[in-house]
Amino acid sequence: MMSLKDKVIIIMGASSGIGAATTNYLANYGAKLVIAARRKDRLDELKDALPEACISTIKADVTKFEEVQAVVDYTVDKFDHVDVMFNNAGIMPANPLVKGQRQEWQNILDINVMGVLNGIAAVLPVMVKQKYGHIIATDSVAGHVVVPNLAVYNGSKFAVRAIMEGLRQEQRNNGIKTSIISPGAVHTELFNSINDPKNRQAEIEVEKAIGLDPEQIAKAVAYAIDTSQDTDVNEIIIRPIGQSV
Repeated sequence: MMSLKDKVIIIMGASSGIGAATTNYLANYGAKLVIAARRKDRLDELKDALPEACISTIKADVTKFEEVQAVVDYTVDKFDHVDVMFNNAGIMPANPLVKGQRQEWQNILDINVMGVLNGIAAVLPVMVKQKYGHIIATDSVAGHVVVPNLAVYNGSKFAVRAIMEGLRQEQRNNGIKTSIISPGAVHTELFNSINDPKNRQAEIEVEKAIGLDPEQIAKAVAYAIDTSQDTDVNEIIIRPIGQSV
Protein backbone atom coordinates (compact mmCIF):
# COMPACT_ATOMS: atom_id res chain seq x y z
CA MET A 1 0.00 0.00 0.00
CA MET A 2 2.97 2.33 -0.48
CA SER A 3 1.16 4.27 -3.20
CA LEU A 4 -1.37 5.49 -0.60
CA LYS A 5 1.24 7.58 1.18
CA ASP A 6 0.71 11.32 0.60
CA LYS A 7 -2.27 10.73 -1.72
CA VAL A 8 -4.77 13.57 -1.34
CA ILE A 9 -8.14 11.92 -0.71
CA ILE A 10 -11.56 13.48 -0.07
CA ILE A 11 -14.09 11.31 1.79
CA MET A 12 -17.71 12.47 1.76
CA GLY A 13 -19.97 10.90 4.39
CA ALA A 14 -17.01 10.21 6.68
CA SER A 15 -18.61 10.60 10.11
CA SER A 16 -19.45 6.91 10.72
CA GLY A 17 -19.52 3.41 9.25
CA ILE A 18 -17.61 2.86 6.01
CA GLY A 19 -16.49 6.49 5.76
CA ALA A 20 -15.02 6.53 9.26
CA ALA A 21 -13.37 3.11 8.79
CA THR A 22 -11.85 4.25 5.48
CA THR A 23 -10.56 7.40 7.16
CA ASN A 24 -8.83 5.32 9.82
CA TYR A 25 -7.43 2.84 7.33
CA LEU A 26 -6.05 5.35 4.84
CA ALA A 27 -4.65 7.59 7.60
CA ASN A 28 -2.58 4.67 8.83
CA TYR A 29 -0.98 4.45 5.38
CA GLY A 30 -0.05 8.13 5.32
CA ALA A 31 -2.76 9.53 3.05
CA LYS A 32 -3.62 13.25 3.28
CA LEU A 33 -7.33 13.30 4.04
CA VAL A 34 -10.09 15.87 3.77
CA ILE A 35 -13.16 14.37 5.43
CA ALA A 36 -16.66 15.81 5.24
CA ALA A 37 -20.13 15.08 6.62
CA ARG A 38 -23.07 16.83 8.23
CA ARG A 39 -21.89 15.87 11.76
CA LYS A 40 -18.65 17.81 12.14
CA ASP A 41 -18.30 16.81 15.81
CA ARG A 42 -17.96 13.18 14.71
CA LEU A 43 -15.35 14.17 12.13
CA ASP A 44 -13.37 16.05 14.76
CA GLU A 45 -13.46 13.01 17.05
CA LEU A 46 -11.98 10.93 14.24
CA LYS A 47 -9.25 13.50 13.67
CA ASP A 48 -8.44 13.76 17.38
CA ALA A 49 -8.08 9.97 17.59
CA LEU A 50 -5.41 10.10 14.85
CA PRO A 51 -3.09 12.90 16.03
CA GLU A 52 -0.21 11.85 13.74
CA ALA A 53 -2.38 11.86 10.62
CA CYS A 54 -2.93 14.66 8.10
CA ILE A 55 -6.70 15.17 8.35
CA SER A 56 -8.87 18.21 7.67
CA THR A 57 -12.55 18.21 8.68
CA ILE A 58 -15.33 20.13 6.93
CA LYS A 59 -19.07 20.22 7.61
CA ALA A 60 -20.88 19.49 4.36
CA ASP A 61 -24.24 18.16 3.19
CA VAL A 62 -23.87 16.22 -0.07
CA THR A 63 -27.31 17.36 -1.24
CA LYS A 64 -26.03 20.95 -1.36
CA PHE A 65 -23.71 21.36 -4.34
CA GLU A 66 -22.10 24.56 -3.05
CA GLU A 67 -21.05 22.76 0.15
CA VAL A 68 -19.50 19.88 -1.80
CA GLN A 69 -17.76 22.39 -4.07
CA ALA A 70 -16.38 24.13 -0.98
CA VAL A 71 -14.79 20.85 0.15
CA VAL A 72 -13.09 20.42 -3.24
CA ASP A 73 -11.99 24.08 -3.32
CA TYR A 74 -10.50 23.79 0.16
CA THR A 75 -8.60 20.66 -0.85
CA VAL A 76 -7.18 22.24 -4.01
CA ASP A 77 -6.20 25.41 -2.09
CA LYS A 78 -4.42 23.33 0.55
CA PHE A 79 -2.76 20.64 -1.58
CA ASP A 80 -2.90 21.99 -5.17
CA HIS A 81 -4.54 18.80 -6.43
CA VAL A 82 -6.99 15.98 -5.65
CA ASP A 83 -6.01 12.35 -6.16
CA VAL A 84 -9.22 10.66 -5.02
CA MET A 85 -12.84 11.66 -4.40
CA PHE A 86 -14.78 9.04 -2.42
CA ASN A 87 -18.54 9.70 -2.66
CA ASN A 88 -19.69 7.60 0.27
CA ALA A 89 -22.74 9.30 1.84
CA GLY A 90 -25.98 7.32 1.62
CA ILE A 91 -29.27 6.38 3.28
CA MET A 92 -31.38 3.21 3.07
CA PRO A 93 -35.04 3.66 4.02
CA ALA A 94 -37.07 0.47 3.51
CA ASN A 95 -40.78 0.51 2.68
CA PRO A 96 -43.09 -1.13 0.14
CA LEU A 97 -44.04 1.15 -2.75
CA VAL A 98 -47.74 0.91 -1.82
CA LYS A 99 -47.04 3.09 1.23
CA GLY A 100 -46.32 6.01 -1.11
CA GLN A 101 -43.54 7.51 1.01
CA ARG A 102 -42.81 10.24 -1.52
CA GLN A 103 -40.70 12.42 0.80
CA GLU A 104 -38.64 9.38 1.75
CA TRP A 105 -38.13 8.60 -1.95
CA GLN A 106 -37.02 12.17 -2.56
CA ASN A 107 -34.49 11.97 0.27
CA ILE A 108 -33.07 8.72 -1.15
CA LEU A 109 -32.64 10.31 -4.58
CA ASP A 110 -31.22 13.57 -3.17
CA ILE A 111 -28.55 11.85 -1.06
CA ASN A 112 -27.78 8.62 -2.90
CA VAL A 113 -27.95 9.91 -6.49
CA MET A 114 -27.61 13.69 -6.44
CA GLY A 115 -25.01 13.41 -3.66
CA VAL A 116 -22.81 11.33 -5.97
CA LEU A 117 -23.49 13.64 -8.92
CA ASN A 118 -22.63 16.69 -6.81
CA GLY A 119 -19.32 15.08 -5.89
CA ILE A 120 -18.58 14.30 -9.54
CA ALA A 121 -19.57 17.80 -10.69
CA ALA A 122 -17.39 19.46 -8.06
CA VAL A 123 -14.21 17.43 -8.59
CA LEU A 124 -14.29 16.42 -12.26
CA PRO A 125 -13.12 19.77 -13.72
CA VAL A 126 -10.11 19.64 -11.37
CA MET A 127 -9.23 16.09 -12.42
CA VAL A 128 -9.72 16.80 -16.13
CA LYS A 129 -7.30 19.73 -15.81
CA GLN A 130 -4.83 17.52 -13.90
CA LYS A 131 -5.24 14.69 -16.44
CA TYR A 132 -5.47 12.20 -13.58
CA GLY A 133 -7.66 11.33 -10.60
CA HIS A 134 -9.88 8.64 -9.17
CA ILE A 135 -13.60 8.93 -8.38
CA ILE A 136 -15.05 6.23 -6.13
CA ALA A 137 -18.67 5.73 -5.04
CA THR A 138 -20.17 3.47 -2.42
CA ASP A 139 -22.79 1.50 -4.29
CA SER A 140 -24.36 -1.67 -2.83
CA VAL A 141 -25.26 -5.25 -3.61
CA ALA A 142 -28.65 -3.53 -3.94
CA GLY A 143 -27.27 -1.90 -7.09
CA HIS A 144 -26.96 -5.36 -8.67
CA VAL A 145 -30.05 -7.22 -7.39
CA VAL A 146 -33.58 -6.10 -6.49
CA VAL A 147 -35.51 -7.11 -3.36
CA PRO A 148 -38.98 -6.21 -2.00
CA ASN A 149 -39.37 -3.09 0.17
CA LEU A 150 -36.14 -1.59 -1.19
CA ALA A 151 -37.27 -0.74 -4.73
CA VAL A 152 -36.40 2.97 -4.51
CA TYR A 153 -33.12 2.30 -2.72
CA ASN A 154 -32.38 -0.34 -5.39
CA GLY A 155 -33.19 2.24 -8.05
CA SER A 156 -30.83 4.77 -6.51
CA LYS A 157 -27.97 2.26 -6.38
CA PHE A 158 -28.61 1.01 -9.93
CA ALA A 159 -28.46 4.69 -10.94
CA VAL A 160 -25.09 5.15 -9.24
CA ARG A 161 -23.77 2.09 -11.06
CA ALA A 162 -24.96 3.46 -14.42
CA ILE A 163 -23.64 6.97 -13.73
CA MET A 164 -20.22 5.65 -12.72
CA GLU A 165 -19.99 3.45 -15.84
CA GLY A 166 -20.91 6.48 -17.96
CA LEU A 167 -18.21 8.48 -16.18
CA ARG A 168 -15.67 5.73 -16.90
CA GLN A 169 -16.49 5.75 -20.61
CA GLU A 170 -16.42 9.55 -20.84
CA GLN A 171 -13.19 10.07 -18.92
CA ARG A 172 -11.07 6.97 -19.65
CA ASN A 173 -8.86 8.96 -22.04
CA ASN A 174 -8.24 11.67 -19.44
CA GLY A 175 -6.44 9.35 -17.04
CA ILE A 176 -9.40 9.40 -14.62
CA LYS A 177 -10.26 6.14 -12.85
CA THR A 178 -13.73 5.18 -11.61
CA SER A 179 -14.69 2.55 -9.04
CA ILE A 180 -17.86 1.45 -7.30
CA ILE A 181 -17.65 -0.49 -4.06
CA SER A 182 -20.78 -2.62 -3.55
CA PRO A 183 -21.08 -3.99 0.00
CA GLY A 184 -23.66 -6.41 1.29
CA ALA A 185 -24.63 -6.31 4.98
CA VAL A 186 -22.15 -4.23 7.02
CA HIS A 187 -22.17 -3.13 10.66
CA THR A 188 -22.91 0.59 10.13
CA GLU A 189 -25.48 3.19 11.21
CA LEU A 190 -27.33 2.88 7.89
CA PHE A 191 -30.26 1.22 9.68
CA ASN A 192 -30.91 4.58 11.40
CA SER A 193 -32.23 5.87 8.06
CA ILE A 194 -34.97 3.20 8.02
CA ASN A 195 -38.06 4.96 9.37
CA ASP A 196 -40.35 1.93 9.60
CA PRO A 197 -39.63 0.26 13.00
CA LYS A 198 -40.30 -3.30 11.76
CA ASN A 199 -38.04 -2.90 8.72
CA ARG A 200 -35.36 -1.20 10.85
CA GLN A 201 -35.31 -4.07 13.33
CA ALA A 202 -35.10 -6.60 10.50
CA GLU A 203 -32.00 -4.85 9.13
CA ILE A 204 -30.42 -4.70 12.59
CA GLU A 205 -30.96 -8.46 12.98
CA VAL A 206 -29.33 -9.16 9.60
CA GLU A 207 -26.33 -6.99 10.40
CA LYS A 208 -25.98 -8.58 13.83
CA ALA A 209 -26.10 -12.09 12.35
CA ILE A 210 -23.83 -11.78 9.30
CA GLY A 211 -22.71 -8.15 8.84
CA LEU A 212 -19.12 -7.36 7.88
CA ASP A 213 -16.90 -5.01 9.83
CA PRO A 214 -16.64 -1.66 7.96
CA GLU A 215 -12.84 -2.08 7.86
CA GLN A 216 -13.34 -4.89 5.33
CA ILE A 217 -14.94 -2.33 3.00
CA ALA A 218 -12.19 0.20 3.76
CA LYS A 219 -9.65 -2.40 2.62
CA ALA A 220 -11.51 -2.73 -0.68
CA VAL A 221 -11.41 1.05 -1.17
CA ALA A 222 -7.67 1.03 -0.45
CA TYR A 223 -7.18 -1.85 -2.90
CA ALA A 224 -8.92 0.08 -5.67
CA ILE A 225 -6.79 3.17 -4.99
CA ASP A 226 -3.54 1.21 -4.65
CA THR A 227 -3.22 0.28 -8.32
CA SER A 228 -0.89 1.49 -11.06
CA GLN A 229 -2.04 4.35 -13.29
CA ASP A 230 -2.85 1.96 -16.16
CA THR A 231 -5.14 -0.19 -13.99
CA ASP A 232 -8.73 0.72 -13.11
CA VAL A 233 -10.71 -1.50 -10.72
CA ASN A 234 -14.24 -0.56 -11.77
CA GLU A 235 -16.47 -2.72 -9.54
CA ILE A 236 -15.95 -4.58 -6.29
CA ILE A 237 -18.84 -6.56 -4.77
CA ILE A 238 -18.28 -7.65 -1.17
CA ARG A 239 -20.79 -9.86 0.61
CA PRO A 240 -20.64 -11.53 4.00
CA ILE A 241 -20.25 -15.23 3.29
CA GLY A 242 -23.70 -15.95 4.77
CA GLN A 243 -25.64 -13.42 2.67
CA SER A 244 -28.27 -14.94 0.39
CA VAL A 245 -28.88 -12.10 -2.12
